[in-house]
Amino acid sequence: MDVMPQQDPESRRPPGPSPQDPYVMPDEGATAVPPPPPTLRTTLRRAAFGAVAAGVLLAGALVAVEDGEGDGPKEPGPVERAEAATTAGSPASLSDLTALIGDRQKWVESHPKDAPSLATLGTAYVEWARRSADTTYYARAEETLKRSLEARAGERGNGEAWVGLAALANARHDFLAAKRWGETVKKQQPKAWSVYPVLIDAYTGLGDQKAATAATERFGELRKGVPALARTAELYRGQGWREDALATAREAADRATQPAEKAEALHRLGELAWERGEPEEAVAQFDAALRTDAGHHASLAGRARALVALERTDEALAAYQSALEKLPRPEYALELGELYESLGLDGDARTQYAALREMVAGAKRAGVDESLLLARFEADHGDPDEAVELLRGQWRKQHRSAAVADALGWALHRAGKSEEGLEYAEQAVGTGVRNASYAYHLGMIQRELEDYGPARRNLEQAVRTNPAFSPLAAPPARQALEALGEPPPGGPGDMQPAPPPPPSPEPKPEPKREAERETERKAERETERKTKSEAPAAPSKAPAPAASKEAEAGSAAPAEGGASKSP
Repeated sequence: MDVMPQQDPESRRPPGPSPQDPYVMPDEGATAVPPPPPTLRTTLRRAAFGAVAAGVLLAGALVAVEDGEGDGPKEPGPVERAEAATTAGSPASLSDLTALIGDRQKWVESHPKDAPSLATLGTAYVEWARRSADTTYYARAEETLKRSLEARAGERGNGEAWVGLAALANARHDFLAAKRWGETVKKQQPKAWSVYPVLIDAYTGLGDQKAATAATERFGELRKGVPALARTAELYRGQGWREDALATAREAADRATQPAEKAEALHRLGELAWERGEPEEAVAQFDAALRTDAGHHASLAGRARALVALERTDEALAAYQSALEKLPRPEYALELGELYESLGLDGDARTQYAALREMVAGAKRAGVDESLLLARFEADHGDPDEAVELLRGQWRKQHRSAAVADALGWALHRAGKSEEGLEYAEQAVGTGVRNASYAYHLGMIQRELEDYGPARRNLEQAVRTNPAFSPLAAPPARQALEALGEPPPGGPGDMQPAPPPPPSPEPKPEPKREAERETERKAERETERKTKSEAPAAPSKAPAPAASKEAEAGSAAPAEGGASKSP
């Protein structure tokens, strides 16, 4: 049973730093002023208390030895479980992660120069912020990781602090910075497996599939087991290799032992089922993840998405609301808003869209770049031109993943620039990822450009991949496909060679014109012959006129031969 530290049960936040603690980043607005030195009386009282406590602990230890109760293995506590998960490269449960943060906060109070503990605490802050959607912890993470590097530089063996900064950069969607931190560690410690997950995330965010593949393979070589299987399944998924992704994800779920690790694997199986257009299977996997780890709140949102496809709307609304309460991510607000809009509940939709904007603004203050999500919202529900500007900025930052390419192509289309948007939409689909939204966007752009054959194929692909991929976009996809009608008999014209054109008949007047030209040629030759025969005798050096029947028939060779022999 997980042991939670003392905290507000409603907030589910890890224990915050004390305002008087000089070694933990204070809350915004507070000052990090060192506490005054303890008085002599306080010092003596602490010493006496320590002596009594030591005696109690020693007596307890002796009793335990005498009773034989200390012979068995000790059951790991939440801190030990969190450390074990981190060491294995697996996620820890939120309660264990909370206990680890509280333990490290207390330790660094009395050991402010313990670089490894500071690095662990900073990285745990990053994970907590990511898992709880509390972006205020990113600033604490940054400060703590910097203090770790001040205590021991990265070049002197503190690579874990650099890895923590790379994880922080990924969480803030600064993939170039994450790549720089990660590659610095890889250069100095090529066999440090802990750097490869952050490198995989950075390369994926930059759209560098080749580097992400190489990093995933290297991670699998250095770190066998469930974490490597999970990363490999994600790689296959991004390349559109559905069967391989499913088989690898199932193996990861079968081999997972800890609740948080198992829940993450089951959640991945739910997402794969949803993308295949199997909402019942998706609901089953998300439910299994929540039974395994009730704190896996992302599965609440996944469950809601699948319930919409099953037309269990009331349950879906409740699941979305619960997910947003426990894990307030802006993408969930967008999904819930679009569900409300599809139901005609425009007031509720506007409320969710306003909440989305507030979440994005708060994330920006914490250094998190949510431009991609905000642009997706603006393209469909706000200002498409603003969406284009946001996404062009992402492209200039080398954020060129399939998600960014798809969003930019669609935003350009919505802004009236379909020809330019076509290139980006094709690039997104060309990565191989099997995403119904990407195929839908490309098909609608091609339809706008009157490229009906490819438009029909991509819209069919979207509907076939996941018939209920979006409560707002799926109905227009089916309507557009119906308007395009059935393909012509024999299949699309650009998928088979065009038949050769039939030979055109010779025009009827042609034989007459040819006969006329032959008659004219004969007349010309006859006139020429008569003219030569009636002409006066030529000088001796001129060739003699041809008088033979062969010459009359137009054969000039004998005459030329005779001319060459005349004097």
